[in-house]
Amino acid sequence: MKKLSYLILSFFSATAFAQEVSTERIKTVISTLASDGMKGREIGTPENENAAKYIADLFKENNLEYCTGNSYLVPFNYKGQTAYNVCGIKKGKSEKTLGFSGHFDHIGVSKKEGDDTIYNGADDDASGITTLVGIADYFKNKKPEFSMLFMAFNGEEKGMLGSTAISEDKNLDKIYKNLSALFNFEMVATESEFGKNAVFITGDEFSDLDELFNQNAENGLKIHPDPYASEQLFYRSDNVSFVKKKIIAHSISTADMSKIKHYHQLNDDINVVDFDNLTQLINNFGKTLEKLNTKNFNPKYNDKVKFN
Repeated sequence: MKKLSYLILSFFSATAFAQEVSTERIKTVISTLASDGMKGREIGTPENENAAKYIADLFKENNLEYCTGNSYLVPFNYKGQTAYNVCGIKKGKSEKTLGFSGHFDHIGVSKKEGDDTIYNGADDDASGITTLVGIADYFKNKKPEFSMLFMAFNGEEKGMLGSTAISEDKNLDKIYKNLSALFNFEMVATESEFGKNAVFITGDEFSDLDELFNQNAENGLKIHPDPYASEQLFYRSDNVSFVKKKIIAHSISTADMSKIKHYHQLNDDINVVDFDNLTQLINNFGKTLEKLNTKNFNPKYNDKVKFN
């Protein structure tokens, strides 16, 4: 009997371990996006399109469905040429949907001569894309309560062009109609000023998303209020494209703005990434999201938010 109990326990332990996203997987994704070969992923370059196609391949690995048409690549016009956002969806038990997003473009290559001329953008925002891919990985073989929308935005660095375009795409209106909340991951590669296993949310004063999330948070994960509220970050990232549609949409970050030295600098490469912390965040987000359903997670805006 003891042997049988041990075998059962071992099985469930192995199952629990297998569902977690590995640090090696996190390193592979972020290192690929932030590699020198991607040349800073500036919109309008072949490398930017390569990054979009790489993310599309990751969505395919996770058996996501297309958001629209017959491709994960959702085109929009950029200076007379075609650029792409990337979008995939996982059907859950409910049509109500949670969204996860980040931007994959960065600022390209420096015009100055030197040994290092590539703005790799590991934190900004390869880390955000890696996080949403990690969440897709976590739920690959699961049927979540909510359906899940995964969006990789392009052109953020040029004025949130990609998120604006895809938010206005009428082909996705059916999805947006059921979108209960959007978590936009923006620079999550480092330990936050609140310590490990902690993030902050922009615009926390505008909705109850963080309170509802924290009530169900697993393994000590916590979303803290925005310590930089005076900088109006809520209105300065891709989430605002969905705020304008009156969809609950906040950016999630760990960037310690009081001492960060790699923002839009050449040293924003994989050396700034705390891989253990990022892996922990991704897995704890996954475990928390498993607990959320339409009854315990239905965030609302208050009357403080400005939609235009």
